[in-house]
Amino acid sequence: MARVLRIATRKSPLALWQAEHVKAALGELYPELKVQLMPMSTRGDEILDRSLAAIGGKGLFLKELERAMLAGEADLAVHSMKDVPAELPEGLHIAAVLTREDPRDAIVSNQFNSLDELPQGAVLGTSSLRRQAQMQNLRPDLSIQPARGNVGTRLQRLDEGNFTAIMLAYAGLKRLGLADRAKQVLEIDVCLPAVGQGIVGIECRRDDSELNKLLARLNNQVSDICLRAERAFASALQASCHAPVAAHAVLEGTQLHLRGLVAMPDGSRILKGDASGESGKARELGLALAEELIQQGAGDILRSLEETG
Repeated sequence: MARVLRIATRKSPLALWQAEHVKAALGELYPELKVQLMPMSTRGDEILDRSLAAIGGKGLFLKELERAMLAGEADLAVHSMKDVPAELPEGLHIAAVLTREDPRDAIVSNQFNSLDELPQGAVLGTSSLRRQAQMQNLRPDLSIQPARGNVGTRLQRLDEGNFTAIMLAYAGLKRLGLADRAKQVLEIDVCLPAVGQGIVGIECRRDDSELNKLLARLNNQVSDICLRAERAFASALQASCHAPVAAHAVLEGTQLHLRGLVAMPDGSRILKGDASGESGKARELGLALAEELIQQGAGDILRSLEETG
């Protein structure tokens, strides 16, 4: 196989770990295949003084990588699926997803061992509206402050005393060998994760049939089914980056269990729901749960956030 596969990736340590992980997995399956990384800088990585919502949403982490694939300069891109918007550019798709890592959120602090231990008025760093909403609902006394940047940057800011604690995806800490920095891993019913959290996805051109065939062997069916339900839920809500939306699916045998959440950023109103059904109906399950939350008033919340955002 003479082809050289070019993986477009962000330059952050976690993004590079994920790209190297996919490269290694491809190398195991296809020892004759040559794979090289193309590290690229994205606007999402470069603009750190404003929230993602203010500069155009999490899709900013992907745009340059997707442009390279569409221009034929790269063959595939590797993403944290929680950073991937519901709608992808024409001609691109997620060809495979890997086995899900722990999807939960972690509290990292140098002084305190849990969320409950944080003193009144403690400064909690997170730029995620989803985390902010759930934490403000649980602990309205906390001061939530923005914490953009890669994992290392956020940990450095914590160590420099800018925050009492920060919130990070536990999966990212584990992948970077930093799991011991997590003082508490929050259970799903305490803080519902982002759609796709813990899942690495591989994006490529739909019309590259040879590559799609190669990548199909990397696809983890359980992750794929769960992700399909979670992304259908978010897509049906037409949630923008201004909206705190969370979803998490679990597959038990042939039964798929999905939880979803829509909230006001200040945590003053949180709508939750859950649904179960056959794994073959993952997308329908996500759509049904979104409709249930819309009936509860999620549409009003999302519209109000669009107007103010």
